[in-house]
Amino acid sequence: MDKGTAPRSPAGLAAVSDALLAMSRRLEVGDVLKTIVSRARELLGARYAALGVPDHCGGFARFVVDGVDEQTWKAIGPLPRQHGILAAMLHEGPQRLDDVRADPRFEGWPDAHPEMTDFLGMPIRDGDEILGALYLANKESAEQRSGGPPAPASRCGFTEEDEELLSLFAQHAAIALTNARLYERSRELTIAEERSRLAHELHDAVSQKLFSLRLTAQAAATLVDRAPSRATDAMGEVAALAAEAAEELRAAVIELRPAALDEDGLVATLRSQVQVLDRAHSARVTFTSHDVRALPAPQEAALLRVAQEALHNALRHGDPRHVDVVLEREGPRAVLRITDDGRGFEPEGVLRAGRHLGLVSMRDRATGVGGTLTVSSAPGKGAVVEMEVPGG
Repeated sequence: MDKGTAPRSPAGLAAVSDALLAMSRRLEVGDVLKTIVSRARELLGARYAALGVPDHCGGFARFVVDGVDEQTWKAIGPLPRQHGILAAMLHEGPQRLDDVRADPRFEGWPDAHPEMTDFLGMPIRDGDEILGALYLANKESAEQRSGGPPAPASRCGFTEEDEELLSLFAQHAAIALTNARLYERSRELTIAEERSRLAHELHDAVSQKLFSLRLTAQAAATLVDRAPSRATDAMGEVAALAAEAAEELRAAVIELRPAALDEDGLVATLRSQVQVLDRAHSARVTFTSHDVRALPAPQEAALLRVAQEALHNALRHGDPRHVDVVLEREGPRAVLRITDDGRGFEPEGVLRAGRHLGLVSMRDRATGVGGTLTVSSAPGKGAVVEMEVPGG
């Protein structure tokens, strides 16, 4: 294969296939953007690559780079605006230049910007909508990509075959990016629906207890002078109802807290929520994690929800002194284990009585991501809820 031509060998075609598969595996928009720009740079052998997502104000909502170290990127300064070559590519279509500096539309670089010569730009389109724009610069030979000598002053530049290959790549990138956007919107709707459900549950559970609390307090007030002993009993009931209402509120607050899985990951999110519960309850609530890597988003979400449900059950119904949450890797699987030393229960008896304690929903969450859930408990023996998922 001549230097500078698009890959046509089995290895080259495998590289194209690998790049497309890598994009399709990502669900988050940020991950898709990073994958697109890094795979495009690898595919065409460019020294630098960038992907800009235009906003509606003449700038870029996101601008992802590859081949530029973090220190240099910070030194470059603010995100670029839609001007010069960048604007031409967005509005006029693909741009392939032997030396971008010689083009009359070139407007110079910021001081810290790497020097670039040959340039290939390609819009990423979904119909008439421009989702983003790919920029590649400084095509390198195979020897240079393997750590050979610095690039010579004269470059072969990007070829027509490179442009065709990048055009094909951009079409698949548009599909991956559109799917990621749809996934995020679907997740936002799911979160909104979940919050609405929790709001209804909060209203039904807490408002009823507050209503009973008010009536009981009024009754106690009328009994203070006429029947002090009955007033004392009524005030005890007021205290119990207040404690139950506070418990419902604590559970609702934990459920409504944003999971922040995208930003912090499962381990940090679980640790944070356990710390909140430890402060809110008299029971000691602890968390440990051992050797667990990042998991696919659906598995992390399911593990978090099961942990929340199991913790809520233990603290509300078990009256424990200690609840321990462990997340660890056991061979090819990640294991979540919630153990408490509370009063325990008979799992099958709870199911027969129709109370469930969330056991059915927890098992559904586990099986929905290819995992399993086991619950071990007996009266007076505490309880262990264990969920396993592939990976970790």
